[in-house]
Amino acid sequence: MAKASEIRKGLVVELDGKLLMVRDIDMQTPSARGGATLYKMRFTDLRSGHKVEERFKGDDQLTTIELQRRTVVLSYVDGEEHIFMDNDDFSQYPIRSSDIADELLFLDESTVGIQALLIDGQIIGLEPPQTVEMEIIDTVPELKGASASARTKPATFATGLTLQVPEYLAVGDRVRIHTTDKRYVSRAD
Repeated sequence: MAKASEIRKGLVVELDGKLLMVRDIDMQTPSARGGATLYKMRFTDLRSGHKVEERFKGDDQLTTIELQRRTVVLSYVDGEEHIFMDNDDFSQYPIRSSDIADELLFLDESTVGIQALLIDGQIIGLEPPQTVEMEIIDTVPELKGASASARTKPATFATGLTLQVPEYLAVGDRVRIHTTDKRYVSRAD
């Protein structure tokens, strides 16, 4: 058990029989004397994938769940499942592709730093690294004389992800992408 004020992003809590991973926390401090600080938490239901939003007072008790985190790599795709292999003991963890559709936008065989979230040896979700390097496979042609200004254009990557990148980038360029915010960070070296 932990107080709502002690809950951090990435923890898993049990609420109404559901396993919920904390994705975001907003703290609201009332201006009135004696007002309790409120925590607005956004969760992802680890079983259904649905988004859940709840509010708690700072002293509310929440049941935290101990997760085991294992570093894995994408091994192969088998029909409707993606199979991930543990880097340490080479265990195989199958997970339904539909359960990790958002994470798959950032993952391929070369992605390192993927964390598998396990409860009792069963994989319940994935946590991609904060940033990944990906190659642009489609975008409008590079503009001659384009500067590093704030002007952007859409770019598509091999995983199907499309996001805005600076206009001077071209097909074949490797870029860093922030996975949580789904945004371009920089050109990869």
